[in-house]
Amino acid sequence: MSTQKPQPNATGSRRHLLLNSVAVAASIGLPVAAIAADKTPSNKSAAQGHKHGLHTSNTITTKDGTQIYYKDWGTGRPVVFSHGWPLTADAWEGQMVYLGERGFRAIAHDRRGHGRSGQPWNGNDMDTYADDLATLIETLDLRDAVLVGHSTGGGEVARYIGRHGTKRVAKAVLLGAVPPIMLKTAANPGGLPMDVFDGIRAGVRADRSQFFKDLTVPFYGANRPGSKVSQGLKDSFWFMGMQGSLKAELDCIKQFSETDFTEDLKKIDVPTLIVHGDDDQIVPIADSAMLSAKLVKDSTLKVYAGAPHGLASTHQEQFNADLLAFIRS
Repeated sequence: MSTQKPQPNATGSRRHLLLNSVAVAASIGLPVAAIAADKTPSNKSAAQGHKHGLHTSNTITTKDGTQIYYKDWGTGRPVVFSHGWPLTADAWEGQMVYLGERGFRAIAHDRRGHGRSGQPWNGNDMDTYADDLATLIETLDLRDAVLVGHSTGGGEVARYIGRHGTKRVAKAVLLGAVPPIMLKTAANPGGLPMDVFDGIRAGVRADRSQFFKDLTVPFYGANRPGSKVSQGLKDSFWFMGMQGSLKAELDCIKQFSETDFTEDLKKIDVPTLIVHGDDDQIVPIADSAMLSAKLVKDSTLKVYAGAPHGLASTHQEQFNADLLAFIRS
């Protein structure tokens, strides 16, 4: 494991940071642009009309009949993006266009229950998220792929490799990712207590729309001196979050907070870039990237000084350049 980093920002306790920033301890993706679209059919109707692995120009169907929406831009080596909670594939457009213009094939899907994908009542768990990603990769017959996951999406990438291996994967990127585990446990004493995540659930249940609007502030570091986060960027986050199923988004809170990815990280046997902001108020760096970098054998850690959780937007130029260099290396 090689490291390229400044010292993490140690100001204030991690718990205080999260509780004072709407306690959004969890994995969230980064919005760049949002495009309105109709919902795909529910998993019941999908199961009636589609077989497992069947795909149209914009959807694939999973083993339980749920339709997964995806974007597939450009040609060349595939780079597959997994977004965070509660967002959609649109969160990655700034990266997808950048890579597509440079000779790569950029693919991003809406996780089940999010965006334009089906909204089943069941199956909103990390194993199924990983299996849905496997169905996408296998249906499109992707090989030598680079997997990129942000926040919850980073957990999805780790669990995919833990369950399906790396026969189709050449490299991985974990950006502001939740692994190894967010929740405080006997084995993870530095984690966040359950009441933090109970607070998130309560906020989403009570007024999801306002909760997501409030969440954009710590997500992008808009509460920091000198912040230049636009209202449009915050509106994009809100729009993507509101496309999802309330049931799926509530279920996902348990998945990003309580899932232990330790063994998955140990199984990653491809070069892995770990990127995190040292001012991440959502997924504090000390209990995520710093630990993951020790568990992934062939990893490089890059810490962005002063960067928030949504650094793929706030530090888009820097991240895109680092991502491209890693893919080409």
